[in-house]
Amino acid sequence: MAVDHLSEILDLIAVRGVVSGGVAVNGRWVAESSVAEELKFCAIVRGEALLMTDGIEEPIPLGEGEVAILNARSWLSLRGGSEEGKAFRVEQPANGVITRLDASDPENSDIFIGGRIDLDAAGHELLLDALPPVAHIRTSSPSSSRVSGTIDRLFDEITSARAGADFAVREYSQVLILDVLRAFVDELAVPPGWLRLLGDDRLRPALDLIHERPEVTWGLNDLARASAMSRTAFAVRFREVAGMPPLTYLVRWRMLLARRELRSADSRMRLLALKLGYSSESSFSSAFKRNVGESPHRYRTRMLAQQAPSGTAAHV
Repeated sequence: MAVDHLSEILDLIAVRGVVSGGVAVNGRWVAESSVAEELKFCAIVRGEALLMTDGIEEPIPLGEGEVAILNARSWLSLRGGSEEGKAFRVEQPANGVITRLDASDPENSDIFIGGRIDLDAAGHELLLDALPPVAHIRTSSPSSSRVSGTIDRLFDEITSARAGADFAVREYSQVLILDVLRAFVDELAVPPGWLRLLGDDRLRPALDLIHERPEVTWGLNDLARASAMSRTAFAVRFREVAGMPPLTYLVRWRMLLARRELRSADSRMRLLALKLGYSSESSFSSAFKRNVGESPHRYRTRMLAQQAPSGTAAHV
């Protein structure tokens, strides 16, 4: 069975999709707001809209079943509807409830859902670097049917009064983010980064070695041989696809694994250092501080303090 690198990475970082609101409206409408979230998503359940934000020159048409993720943008404008006359101004509610502004034609309303993607520090580094300013999953994408199906199920749960609907909304929000990331793994126009690397079949054998045995001090010759490429061709392709040299990727993968282990009070520095291929605790500590910005001891203390219930002390 092939190694599921996307699941591996999502297991290592805290990525959470959160629905923040949704609107159903007839006629012409406009929704405009500032964007405080670093990653915000918009999903069109029914109808279509034009999306504008800073950093793009032309409006992006969003069709039914399509999703757009805004990456570090400061404002958002959505416009839809075809009737003449003054447009409705849409205010998205903060409670995740669909608001119908005009019920004159409920079957032909434009419906969209908005939300955000919450990230931990590791996820922040990975996702913001891997996604373009606006990540648009079109209906022409090979994964579009899966994405649109998740949007439909999410909308159904948001508007239902069934028991467990709140739980289902949280779960489908997670699945929607997963489906979007899967779709980008399949795309050819993904910016250099780990998402593009996951979709590169030629580099997959080398990636398998790094992920399965991070404790090994892999050399360029080893990784190039696994991918059946010359050393030079492999190094050039890896940098073009991943946006970094292969040995830099190896170190970053080790640091992701280290961050996960250090969230546990049971982690032991010396054992962790050996597990990740470092000859001593001090060499591991130096590499961790160089890449993460703080010592592993301080990182673990901070993580345990965040996890501790209010009013209790975290013991290290």
